[in-house]
Amino acid sequence: MAIQIFILSKLMEEDNYPYNLKKQISELQSLDSINGLTESKLYYHFESLAKQGLIETKEVIKEDNRPDKHVFAITEKGREALPKKIYKSLENANTIGDMVIGLANMKHVDRDRVIHILEKKLNAMHSKWDNLFNSDRQQFMKPGVEVLAEFVSDYANFRIQGSIQYLERLIEHVRKGEI
Repeated sequence: MAIQIFILSKLMEEDNYPYNLKKQISELQSLDSINGLTESKLYYHFESLAKQGLIETKEVIKEDNRPDKHVFAITEKGREALPKKIYKSLENANTIGDMVIGLANMKHVDRDRVIHILEKKLNAMHSKWDNLFNSDRQQFMKPGVEVLAEFVSDYANFRIQGSIQYLERLIEHVRKGEI
């Protein structure tokens, strides 16, 4: 979904063609390192968005000895779908890293709704932490695994507390309009 958000957000700015967006993405990071994104998958996302009626071919540029260049434009349906896709990506995100493309496109969404989504995630993390660390873990420990159990518990605590702290910071940045 992140790549579709990227495509739609770029088409909100100006009509464009897949190869140009591929160049823009690869300038940020190689395609292969972005969740296994390949050139063919990028073109697949353009086709998928077109089938959904979110984008359309605006122009076909023909050049000698080169494949036709399809210039795409976002449709009204695509303009309406972009915020929904951003909200859904934020809701489904498991880490802040999963939220980056949505957060980079805050200008297309309602900031208060994003804060609500993030606060809901924060509350869920607090509940997870409370459940994990207020339970009687001793009853689950078998003799001989105490060190491992303590190690895993410390690691879980570190991860959850770190996620909580970063999510709190993120909410504050969004609230202040810094992101």
